[in-house]
Amino acid sequence: MPKYKIIFNDEEQDETFDTEEEAEEYALYLCSCTRLGAETLHMSNPGDYDYDEDEYEDPEYEIVEKDD
Repeated sequence: MPKYKIIFNDEEQDETFDTEEEAEEYALYLCSCTRLGAETLHMSNPGDYDYDEDEYEDPEYEIVEKDD
């Protein structure tokens, strides 16, 4: 039975998922975490961390199938 992994920002994540949908959900969670982190850094020090909500691009990710 195949398992699924996420490659996020060119790094393979440690977690494995039973379905592609579970992996997709987790990848979207990681994207939301990076957006929140960018907002938080900008609020704490806007001079060093530029952030524009309209121009922010979510990180790229890929879901890959791994055999047991």
